[in-house]
Amino acid sequence: MSLPAPGLSSRWFARPLILGLAVLLTLFSATAFLGLQHWHERQAASLSLEHSRQVLDTLGRVQANIADLEAEWRRYLLTLDPTYLKPYGVSDESVRREGEALQALVADDPLQSLRAAHLTLTVSAKLREMDDIIKTARMSGLDAALAINRSMDEIRSQIDQMVDHERFLLVGWETRAEALEQRKTWLIAAAALIVTVLAGAALALARLEAKRRRKATEENVHLQSDLEEREKKIRCLVDANIIGIIIWDLEGRILEANDAFLRIVGYDREDLASGRLHWTSLTPPEWRDRDARTMTELELIGAVQPFEKEYSRKDGSRVPVLIGGTMFEEDRNQGVSFVLDLTERKRAEAEARESERRYREMQTELAHANRVATTGQLTASIAHEVNQPIAAAVTNAQAALRWLDARPPNLNEVRHALARIVRDAHRAGDIIGRIRNLIKKAPPRTNSVDMNEAGTRGD
Repeated sequence: MSLPAPGLSSRWFARPLILGLAVLLTLFSATAFLGLQHWHERQAASLSLEHSRQVLDTLGRVQANIADLEAEWRRYLLTLDPTYLKPYGVSDESVRREGEALQALVADDPLQSLRAAHLTLTVSAKLREMDDIIKTARMSGLDAALAINRSMDEIRSQIDQMVDHERFLLVGWETRAEALEQRKTWLIAAAALIVTVLAGAALALARLEAKRRRKATEENVHLQSDLEEREKKIRCLVDANIIGIIIWDLEGRILEANDAFLRIVGYDREDLASGRLHWTSLTPPEWRDRDARTMTELELIGAVQPFEKEYSRKDGSRVPVLIGGTMFEEDRNQGVSFVLDLTERKRAEAEARESERRYREMQTELAHANRVATTGQLTASIAHEVNQPIAAAVTNAQAALRWLDARPPNLNEVRHALARIVRDAHRAGDIIGRIRNLIKKAPPRTNSVDMNEAGTRGD
């Protein structure tokens, strides 16, 4: 049987490790990206610095060559000494070569490229102009030297513009390089700080994880011990055969059962091993709808609360049972159920119902006897109460008759006797009225009585 708690704990421990690894990978990627970007920018700045320096050096050489040409031309025009023209061809070729090199260097800069092309055209034009001046130098003299100065001023002005522009670019790239160096320093410091923080966090996390792993190990040992103890108790329960226990699958097959269940349904181990025990075959037809609902509950929530049903025994008789079950966590196609035989309980309930019925019958008979006895007592009491005024009336009537038979008749006594008879009759009527008011279950009746007739009947 699996232990879910250690698995969950392991996954919980893995989360901070994965998070830490992700942070390290992210930091490494960011550092690599920033480092590569800085390297590219530094290379670009270095190349730009080197390029600007090369352009300035080339402009310096062009300016120097122009200055040499100017000096050669001026000396020749002032002295007309041909020896000053000997280096002219070399200087002229140097100017042309440096001009081409300058154009190649500034080809990527549109403004400088335009200026270099214009400078080259200007220099070429001035070189042709100087050739013409040199050819007529004997006639022009000082005027030709002044013309050379004016021509060189225009060339120097163009070179100075290019030098100023390139120096401006050089300063910008130097500033850029210094900023990159500062950013590199900050990046290194930030990386060192982040690495220090992460190292501290990793150390703290490692200690925390080690502590939690020790705790998880202790919990695992404790859970394993509890699980073994629980399994022992369950095994004792199964082996004790106090209640029936079965293991089944969703197809209805009973895969395993203890002896208590086999006794409940009247089957044996051979029937279980042969596969003849099936959930649906043990269930009477009228209980199969309930079993269908049970299967639905098991598939939805994995358990079913105990409920009563009946099983068909091997001999065809039926046995009432209480059954509840749950699905296994490892295998959602199998489960276990606990089955309790309700035969004795149902018999006790039936006997209790029968005793209850007899008790009610005895209570009914006793109530009837009480009513009969009460009625008899009431009848005797009523008869006694009514008989007294009636007996008195009879006695007074007999006395009245005797007074009438006397010679002469004593009519005064007869009158008193008759008055007493009337009084006794009213007394009897009052008794009957009180009884009627006491019972109040029958409407009151009033009977007329002829006293003379009653007296005649008394005789």
